[in-house]
Amino acid sequence: MAIKIVSDSSSNLLSFAAASYSAVPLKVITKEKEYSDDAALDVEGMIADLRKVHGRTGTSCPNVFEWREAMGDDGDVIAITITSNLSGSYAAAMQAKKELEQESPDRHIAVIDSLSTGPEMQLVIEHLAELIAADKPFSEVEREARAYLAHTHLIFCLQSLENLARNGRVNLLVAKIAGALGIRIVGIASAEGTLELLHKPRGAVRARESILSVMRKQGYQGGRVRIAHCLNEAGATALAEAIRKEFPTAQIEILKTTALCSFYAEEGGLMIGYEDIVS
Repeated sequence: MAIKIVSDSSSNLLSFAAASYSAVPLKVITKEKEYSDDAALDVEGMIADLRKVHGRTGTSCPNVFEWREAMGDDGDVIAITITSNLSGSYAAAMQAKKELEQESPDRHIAVIDSLSTGPEMQLVIEHLAELIAADKPFSEVEREARAYLAHTHLIFCLQSLENLARNGRVNLLVAKIAGALGIRIVGIASAEGTLELLHKPRGAVRARESILSVMRKQGYQGGRVRIAHCLNEAGATALAEAIRKEFPTAQIEILKTTALCSFYAEEGGLMIGYEDIVS
């Protein structure tokens, strides 16, 4: 039986035709409404709603039951989650794994903490699908996926830090200063799975220069790049063109953020996942 891949919806992949796959939805919550990060959600409508909200907003991770449902009652599973340093999704997935393995000791279930989110998770899912298609044994698929994760990275470029600050992900003072000055924030997912702010460029051109500078320093050589944008297709396209100009062999895909990543990236935000090796 083929190995099933499961991720939480922070990967931005709500469906994935290349493998047996399920996405477990996170949720965006306001005082009036809850938005489930699934294929039925109108993400642009959610973003429009959130512009009108002045009270508290937040997010919640999938619970153990939801992870169990996605993992199913039989077969081997490899799950990948948003960084455990920003969400309880990994802990819930690990509890689901423990319960299912106790009920079916012959099953193999692995849970990988991405220490990241969004398009970096997408790269790992794509790599998992390739390993599974090559008919490799479970232990080898898990080992190679974890090894590949050591060679993937995430950069984000945000025009607003309001939601991150409201939820304790970044310093509130930094968010207020960035908003007041109209500057962008370029940062990375750190090795510990936290958000590390690196640069504060003014304007889209300097932001692209900052992104390319970070990619070079982290060893990008022209391999896979996945750019997720929140209502900023023009910015994503311009970045893709800049990357291809310097790295003609770049394999770039542009996609829209789903609910969870849209909430934190906010309108105009870009999230870039890439590998530092050419596959």
